[in-house]
Amino acid sequence: MAPSPSIPNLQETQHKRVTVHNSHGEKLVGVLHETNSLELVIICHGFKSSKDRIPMVNLAAAFEKEGISAFRFDFAGNGESEGSFQYGNYRREADDLRAIVEHFHKEKCFIAAIVGHSKGGNAVLLYASNYKDVQTVINISGRFNLERGIEGRLGRDFKEKIKHNGFIDVRNRKGRFEYRVTEESLMDRLTTDTRGSCQSIPNSCRVLTVHGSMDEMVPVEDAMEFAKNVPNHKLQIIEGADHEFTLHQDELSSVVVAFVKAGLGGNYMAMPSQSCKRTSGYIPSRF
Repeated sequence: MAPSPSIPNLQETQHKRVTVHNSHGEKLVGVLHETNSLELVIICHGFKSSKDRIPMVNLAAAFEKEGISAFRFDFAGNGESEGSFQYGNYRREADDLRAIVEHFHKEKCFIAAIVGHSKGGNAVLLYASNYKDVQTVINISGRFNLERGIEGRLGRDFKEKIKHNGFIDVRNRKGRFEYRVTEESLMDRLTTDTRGSCQSIPNSCRVLTVHGSMDEMVPVEDAMEFAKNVPNHKLQIIEGADHEFTLHQDELSSVVVAFVKAGLGGNYMAMPSQSCKRTSGYIPSRF
């Protein structure tokens, strides 16, 4: 994934570092944008990304400006979180998200929405399919057809290579090692049933898919497939936007925030609560 452009400076507010243990005992590190609202939006990053990349920071800031708390975190093996990076890990990342949701449930937060960008979009949809305890899910640039896009990273003969060696090492353009794809992690991706998961999301769960018309990483046709297979679904195509909405951050934030607020009926409670305040220390966002 190409490096993200720098993110404009945002006004300093209450940004708190929060650590949550997943079911494997690994520490998941995140940043809470605390507004003292009873509602919380959880934001998930994509493949080999982190909580500190766009659009995660900008989305959290947009909710913050509306008086709604937001939490962006690193999946295991990414960013500041513990664990080793894995190529597939779709189910594990949905489980990581479960640990985050349970943590904030204990803090008496109402999870207003779970939002995922790119691979994070798959994580939030898998979560909604498995746990059925969220009312609003937003999938930004997620991939429906998980068989597509593999050759671009691993080469056309990836199946033969991984059968012969048991793994494929992915290197960047300068030849530097980036990560290892094992046969197990590849099969995790290939056996993840996106269609079945989407179809099993309850009708009571509102799902928004946002996709850029100029996305060269995940084709816009994938967004159309989500629209066909998710029971209660809205599709929003942003014209001219790329995979990370590089030049369309404000438009993306506006669409996402409006969808969440519509689900809350405008009745979100920006008032002091113990829900999102029992955290340790402050850290500045790393733009």
